[in-house]
Amino acid sequence: MVTRQDLTSAQQAVQAAHAALSFAVTYPEVTLDWHEHGQVLVLLAAPDERWLALAELRLDGYRTVSFREPDLGGQLTAICAEPAAAPRLSRFPLALGGGERHDGNRREGDAD
Repeated sequence: MVTRQDLTSAQQAVQAAHAALSFAVTYPEVTLDWHEHGQVLVLLAAPDERWLALAELRLDGYRTVSFREPDLGGQLTAICAEPAAAPRLSRFPLALGGGERHDGNRREGDAD
């Protein structure tokens, strides 16, 4: 899942949950397979809506669900993608101040 760093931590969590639940309803077979084979769940963050929209474009061809928050004027706030899409998203840092990328490396310029 990818949300936006420019949202509060609470908003990031809620928007990601919206996307995840929507994905589970839209793709129950993928969700069941995920549940039976590992249950890896990663929450990443794009800097803002523009970057999140670019991430959405990179996921063309993968099963995804995007969430647009009505209370924020329909802004794109989160994306949930099938596990196979993970390599397309691995350069985004972990959400909620994690600081590392999904691939386990620190972002360039981060302090140790």
